[in-house]
Amino acid sequence: MGIDPNYRQSRQVVGEHEGHKVYGPVDEPKVLGIHGTIVGVDFDICIADGSCITACPVNVFRWFDTPGNPVSEKKADPFNEQAPTFFTQDIHQG
Repeated sequence: MGIDPNYRQSRQVVGEHEGHKVYGPVDEPKVLGIHGTIVGVDFDICIADGSCITACPVNVFRWFDTPGNPVSEKKADPFNEQAPTFFTQDIHQG
């Protein structure tokens, strides 16, 4: 199962983390919500295999510890989700 493509409309913003929005519900440490608006990571289904970190051509993600989470104890956090916007703009300007 992948991330809900309509999460920005179907979920409520319940907080902010490292400069990006967090969409609920959140009930730590088991339910962590979806992090990010431009680049969304569902912390409740992220298995922390690192594939998004290695595949991303710009520095969008970094590891974030989530101790006690039943899926994985670290997540790929989109701390720099603005990077793809700037990367895309640079390509089109170039």
